[in-house]
Amino acid sequence: MPTRTAAQLREEAAREYDAFLASCPARQLLDRISDKWVTLILTALADGPQRYSDLSRRIAGVSQKMLTQTLRSLERDGLLTRSVTPSVPVRVDYELTPLGETLMPLIASIKTWAETHMPQVNAARETYDDVSATA
Repeated sequence: MPTRTAAQLREEAAREYDAFLASCPARQLLDRISDKWVTLILTALADGPQRYSDLSRRIAGVSQKMLTQTLRSLERDGLLTRSVTPSVPVRVDYELTPLGETLMPLIASIKTWAETHMPQVNAARETYDDVSATA
């Protein structure tokens, strides 16, 4: 194996996290955090710890299976914690971790942008659909 310089080692390390490469682990993370359920769950948890049932009621349209899978994946990625309180029935709370909290300014900005610009997006869609229908 040839000897590599420190600069070559740094360049190789930087390439490992180039999201444009199919093998990049950052691509998997980008896929995760760009999911609509992830965005909604993290935004809901920005208000503080919540129980599973509270999240289920707050996030319209999410199935039990999808909510459970998304919560588990976010816990695995270190973005939220799951706390179980032994009681009858068992109480399970979810809360953002410090790492998860670092995402919140970005996610909040994207959510606000989407809510603010939806009329423009709808207008663009209508224009596109009108042009496509006559073509």
